[in-house]
This record gives sequence, C-alpha cells and structure tokens, in this order.
Amino acid sequence: MQAEAPELRQLRVQLKAAEDAADKPAIIELSRRIVAIAPNDSNAWEKLAQAQLDAEDLDRLEETLDAWQKTVRHPPTAIEDFRGDLSLKRKDYENAERHWLAFLATKPSAADAATEYDELGDLCVEQARWADNAAYRTKAIAAKDSAARRVFRACAFLRLHKWDAAYADMAKANKMDASDSQVKEWLPQFERLQKFLPQIKALDAQIAKSPNDPAAAGLLLERARIFALAGRPLLALDDAERALKLQPASMRARTQTAEALLDDNRAEDAAKLQVGSDLHALAARAKVLRELRQFTLALADARAALAIDDKSAAAHFEAAHDLDGLSQNKEALAHACTATELDPNDSAKWFFRGILERQRADFTAAIESQTRSLKIDESLVALNEREQCERRIGKINEAEADLRRIRELAPEHE
Repeated sequence: MQAEAPELRQLRVQLKAAEDAADKPAIIELSRRIVAIAPNDSNAWEKLAQAQLDAEDLDRLEETLDAWQKTVRHPPTAIEDFRGDLSLKRKDYENAERHWLAFLATKPSAADAATEYDELGDLCVEQARWADNAAYRTKAIAAKDSAARRVFRACAFLRLHKWDAAYADMAKANKMDASDSQVKEWLPQFERLQKFLPQIKALDAQIAKSPNDPAAAGLLLERARIFALAGRPLLALDDAERALKLQPASMRARTQTAEALLDDNRAEDAAKLQVGSDLHALAARAKVLRELRQFTLALADARAALAIDDKSAAAHFEAAHDLDGLSQNKEALAHACTATELDPNDSAKWFFRGILERQRADFTAAIESQTRSLKIDESLVALNEREQCERRIGKINEAEADLRRIRELAPEHE
C-alpha cells in the first residue's frame, strides 16, 4: 500500500481538530483540500457535503454533489440521500421524495432505512398527506421499531381519525419505553383526548352518512368544538375548514376556522377571515366576541384595530379584557393603563384597571384607580372593589366609610 503524502496526513489531522471544535467553515475548507488531492476519498466528500448542508450553503452543496458523482469510480448511495436533503431545504418536496426513495432502493442498513422513512413521513406532514405519512411511519417501524416511531405513527393515525389504531400504538410506545421524550410529551395529550372519544365517535358515524352534504357542516363544527376542548387544534381546523367549504357563508364556520388557526399560531391566516378592517367595527366586534367568551378571536380583532390606530383607547380597553380572559394578566394591565392614559375620563376604564391591579396584588394602585373611577361616576361595584382593597392593606377606617356609603346607596346590602 502506498504511503499517504505528508501534506494529506497533515490535512486529515487538521480536519479531525476542526470536527472536534465543530468549526464548520474549517471542515468545509479542509475537506475541499483533501478531495482535491485525493478525489476518490468518499469519506472526505461526505464530510464536505454534510458541512455544507449544515451551513445551508445549498448552491455549493449542489456543486459538491455533482463533482463527487463525476469523480469517484463508484458513486456512493449517500449522494442520493444528500440530494434529497438538498431538495428538502429548497422545499422541492417532489424531488426530495424521489431521491430518498432512490436511496432506499439501494437497500441501506435497517437503521438508515428507518431514518429515511422518518424523513419521508415528516415530508408528508409538510404536504398534509396524512395517509402517505402513516404508510411511511409503518415502514419505519418495520425497519427498526422504537417508542418514538410508534408515537409518530399514532399521531398520523389521529389525523386519519383511526382512533383505535392510534391508541394501540401509543400503548405500545409507553410499554416499550415510558421514559422516551416523545412518549412523555404525547401520552398526556392522548389521555386528554380519550375522554372525548365517545362523543367524537358518535359524530364520526353521523358525518360518515353524508360527508359532502352542506347539512353536515353543523356536525363538523360540533366535532371541531370538541377537538378544540380536547386540545387538538389541528383536528379542529380540519373540520372547521371542511365546514367552511360546505357552507362558505356560515359565520360560525368562519369563526371556528379563525379560532383554530389562532390556536395553531397562524395569526396571519386567521386575519384573512376577518370581515372588514374599519377600526370601530373591529373594536366593536372584539367586544361582541369577548361577550361570547371567544377571547382568542376577540384579541385578534383588538390587535387588528390597534394596527390601524395604536392610540385607540377603545382597542386597548378591549385588548385588556381579552388578555384577562386568556389569563395573561400582566399584558392585560399594560393595555388597561394605556386605555386610561388615552381616555382618562371614562369611569369603566379606571374600574377595570383597578380590577387588574387588585388581581396582581397591587392594592394601593387598585385603590387609586377605583378612586379615579368613582370621581367620574359613583357606582356600587367600584365602591365595593375599593372597600375590599382598603381592608387588604389595613385601611380599616376608609373601608368602613366606603361600606357606609354602599349601604346608603343600596340598603339591601344590610
């Protein structure tokens, strides 16, 4: 065997040091120098390609893969794998799938095949191809079973409404490895959904009778509501969107679809379902939605109003109410304070600010806010709030004075 040139040996030593330091630019440069000297060194080509992929240097990665394929005597199957990864980074899902399937056709090891099927499953999730997702998860399990892969297939079965199969996989995953991070994350969610399954299955049967009939929209929306209660916003969104297609004029379908989008952190998509963009209409609608306890949707309207005019006291006031309804008290108080600064002559705004300050145990500030409210418009609710706060910080004389005034205004409090 011919001895390796000193320059090449030195480059390999430097490459090992760069890998130990996770220095990607150095890995790329040193690997490039090695393949220039030893063009048939597929190990160096692979390190170069992996480093470029990790650095998302996609154009150079493509050049590397082309050069690698042309240079080595027997192009390794890893090139197809890398081409799939490259296509995925470019969101070219069709070619990603084609290259990964070509890699699988070369009969890689069971572990590599399972990983590739995992990636194909993830690819299908990006494209909302739920049946194909489940099929690839099944192949991953067949190649190399694991608790995590059982969980992934269970989630795929959920999107297909294959409840029994989903729960069988989750039970198997928990039995295989209860300490697995995917099991620990998903098992409580499956347990929560399980409580609603009798209602869901009953609706499944009714919807199946005429799934494309506009009359099925109401059943779909009812099932969407149950999915939302069960903490499954994506399943709720599936049903709400189907209902909206069946009945495009349905305000209920529009509302539930928007709420499901917001639950999935897709505020921009939810905003597309809003009717009109007038500031006053948005603030008014936010109030109506809040009264219907649709706090997430109400907050979206309030924020849309603020995007038009961030000096709108009404919009800040509505945002404060909505955030309070969502238990985001700190943010709610910030909006309430802004509302009173912009409109200091509204007793209701000062009253609600005092409520929020009391909830955060800032009783002194709450008393001041209720006092401002009472100076504008005396009310029993504000007096009662101020009395309670005064007692909490030991202002008994002031509290007793407020109590006497309450009794004067409403003798029935005796």
